[in-house]
Amino acid sequence: MQVKAWVAATLAVMILVSPVQAGTYRIPPEKLDGQKVYWGNAADFSKPGEVNYEAVIKATPEYAELIKKKIERGTAKFYYLISQASDHAVRVIVEVGQQSDYDLVVAKGYLASLETPIEADDLTDAVLAHLKSQK
Repeated sequence: MQVKAWVAATLAVMILVSPVQAGTYRIPPEKLDGQKVYWGNAADFSKPGEVNYEAVIKATPEYAELIKKKIERGTAKFYYLISQASDHAVRVIVEVGQQSDYDLVVAKGYLASLETPIEADDLTDAVLAHLKSQK
């Protein structure tokens, strides 16, 4: 009788705990590339999203100024504006991450490149829409 009670208790605990663990992922510390994680906790996430970072940068007003004014690569103005475009892109990505139910936002393709690939939804369109709404 005690064995049945123990088995029943063990099964009950497994049923209660398994949904919590079923969709939880982590990026191993040795595989973590901090420049590809824009928002969230890479050690504990369950709903990841990914973003085409280059597309977001190219949609910023700072990048548009680079193109419009034909600022040459290698100049101080070029590096200043590209830095501003990068900062702006990351801010918008973070805002979308915070306002959504995604708990990790990374560079497009990063999670798929891991030893154990992890699927992620593409949030690029949502980020571009949010960026456009700020103009």
